[in-house]
Amino acid sequence: MSDKLFFASDYMEGCHPAILERLTQTNYEKTAGYGTDGYSEAARQKIRMLCNAPAAEIQFLVGGTQVNETVITSLLRPYQGVLAAETGHIAVHEAGAIEAGGHKVLPLKQEYGKISGDAVREYCRAFYADANHDHMVMPGMVYISQPTEYGTLYSLNELRDLHDACRQFGLYLYADGARLAYALAAEENDVTLLDLAEQCDVFYIGGTKCGALFGEAVVMADPGLIPHFFTIIKQRGALVAKGRITGLQFDTLFTDNLYEEAGRHALAEAEKIKAALKKYGYQFFFETPTNQIFIVLDNETLKTFGQKCEYSYWEPFDENHTVIRLATSWATDGADTEALIQLLETLSH
Repeated sequence: MSDKLFFASDYMEGCHPAILERLTQTNYEKTAGYGTDGYSEAARQKIRMLCNAPAAEIQFLVGGTQVNETVITSLLRPYQGVLAAETGHIAVHEAGAIEAGGHKVLPLKQEYGKISGDAVREYCRAFYADANHDHMVMPGMVYISQPTEYGTLYSLNELRDLHDACRQFGLYLYADGARLAYALAAEENDVTLLDLAEQCDVFYIGGTKCGALFGEAVVMADPGLIPHFFTIIKQRGALVAKGRITGLQFDTLFTDNLYEEAGRHALAEAEKIKAALKKYGYQFFFETPTNQIFIVLDNETLKTFGQKCEYSYWEPFDENHTVIRLATSWATDGADTEALIQLLETLSH
C-alpha cells in the first residue's frame, strides 16, 4: 500500500460498512435476477416515497457513463442532440460515449459548471431562426449535473427555470446525480428528490461515488416515458444479471437516511480542508458548497504536493500555476484529513 494521501476523487474506497455487512449476510441467498428481486423492489419503494412518485419507473445500472448513454440514446430521435454545459461530464469525460451512440453533444457556455434556462432559450431561438436548421443537429434534451462537475449546485429556482425552458421548446430535462448525496447534504441546497422528480423527465441517484460498491438508480416519474426501457438497458449491455446486489445496496443507502449521512460526512471533512486552505493563504479557483475543492497551486509547489498526495489535475491557470481538485468522500478518514492539513501548512511556509 502507498503511503501517499488520496484525495483525487470520491470513488476510491469500496463501500459503506452497512452495505458490506448486508452483502455478507445475504451472500448465499438465491433470488431472481435482473433487478426483479425483493431487495430491488424494496429500494424502489423507498425512492418512490421520497420522490412522491408512487408509479415511478426505477432501474438500476452499473455506472454513470452507462446510464447517460442509455438514457440519452433512448430519449432522442436520430437527428437530435443534447444540450450540456461545455464542462459537463458527457462533453468532457465520457470518451465520446454519447457521440458513439449517434447523438451530438451541443455545448453551452457555463458559469461555475452551470447552465441557465435563458442559455437554453437563446440557443433554441437561434437554432430555429436559422433558415438552414433542417440541415443541423436539432436540440432534443438538456443535460445537467447535480452537483456539477465544479461542485456547484442548481437552486430550485434555477431548476424550475430550466424545466420551463425545456417545456417551451419541447426538450427533455435530464439530471446526472453521480454525486447527488453530496448535493442533498449541502447546507445551501434547496433541491430535494421530490423536486428532481417533479422538474426533470429523468434523473439518476448516484451510488458509485456515494457509498456503494457500484450502481446508479435511474428514476422516471412517468413510467411510460421510455417504452421497453428494461429491454433497451439489456440491449446496451447495461443490465446486471445479479441485480439484487445493486438493489440491496440502494435499499441499504435509503434506510435510516444513510445516503444523506454519507454525504454529510464528506462535507464535514471538506469543510476542515477549506478552513485550512483559507488559514494558510491558499488561492481557491472558486469556492464550492460540496465535497469538491478547487485550488490554484504554483507548479513548483504542486510537484512537492504530488509526491505526498494524490489529486485530480483540472486545468492550467497560467504558465506558472495549475488548478487542481481535492475531493472528500463518504469514507474519508479524519486522520487523513489532518495529515493533509499538516501538509498544506508545511507547504505554505
